[in-house]
Amino acid sequence: MDNRAPPQNSVKRLAAARVSAMLAAMTTTPKLVLSSPADILAAVPYLVGFHPADSLVVIGFTGASLQLSTRWDLPTGPGDLDPLAPLFVREGVTMAVLVGYGPEPVVDSAVLEAGRLLENVGVRVTEALRAEDGRYWSYACPTIVCCPDEGLPYDPVSSPVAAEAVVHGLVALPDRGSLRRTVQPSAAAAMLEASRGVAGELRARLARPGQPDDALAAELVAGGLTRVHAAIDVYASGGRLDDRAAARLGFDLSIIRVRDEAWALLDDADAHLALWKDLTRRLDPRYAAPAASLLAAAAWRSGDCALAGMAVERALEADGGYSMAHLLRDALIHMLSPASLLDRMPTPEELEAEMGPPRGCWLGPLVTWLSDEPSARAG
Repeated sequence: MDNRAPPQNSVKRLAAARVSAMLAAMTTTPKLVLSSPADILAAVPYLVGFHPADSLVVIGFTGASLQLSTRWDLPTGPGDLDPLAPLFVREGVTMAVLVGYGPEPVVDSAVLEAGRLLENVGVRVTEALRAEDGRYWSYACPTIVCCPDEGLPYDPVSSPVAAEAVVHGLVALPDRGSLRRTVQPSAAAAMLEASRGVAGELRARLARPGQPDDALAAELVAGGLTRVHAAIDVYASGGRLDDRAAARLGFDLSIIRVRDEAWALLDDADAHLALWKDLTRRLDPRYAAPAASLLAAAAWRSGDCALAGMAVERALEADGGYSMAHLLRDALIHMLSPASLLDRMPTPEELEAEMGPPRGCWLGPLVTWLSDEPSARAG
């Protein structure tokens, strides 16, 4: 695996897909039928999680059912849109709607390229729009009657589609920056003090003589696994870890066996998203890579690849060589389905059998963290 940090823009150009599980709520109510360009423009922010700008959004349908959506930053570079057609073929998409946000020359080239790629694989483009400054233009409209030169006004906020999306629990943040801020560090002084206290206790525990390394590893792994399960239950019930418990769990995740157990337990999407987002923000930024990677995995599994990409960025900011983050980054860049990795994920029981009894070497990353040597971390 390539352990180099990604190019600066590689994650920023990830396609953001919210797949059928999240879109089901939007297709179960007749009021949410996307019957006009204004309806489409009102729905898009809820499909990608924020109100897009300088973006190309491609929505895929299978028959009359909304199947997935993807988003690219504009302007696109050579080959950026090439993964689009294979993705839509793999997901069984038969029809598509294209929406470009931004000035005409930039949007035109992206819409034309996306349309060409899709039509080459038999996906029919039923509508193509450009939106800018509260007005839209349709590439599919043949006359000035339905698409005047000055465009047509639309309001994505007051639309009935937007209101119904909110009722169904979907969220559209004001912009991409707002989504990014949901994973940015916010460690308060009390949290940092709690982290220092937990680190001191762990250093003392590791320095205590007379216990074999494997026995110590077994103790720390067992405690870490218990805390992972308990934390998931806390967030599933709407609770939140206190500072000390959050800091302790952050150190637990430095042990790969503990982190992988958390990864294997990604079933309750809401609980995992809440837990790992909270830890990603609250932990000492130096120690956020495991929690941020788990957040990326949870977001990817739920279909929110915009959030997943930003969580990967946070993980790599904390530790540029963290291999779980690299694995997820590569999966996102190549627009793989979460099922492609989940099908190979062991259950907690299989993970225990595969890894065997705890070994002292498992504590290496924890020892490194406690030595304040972040450049030497592994994962």
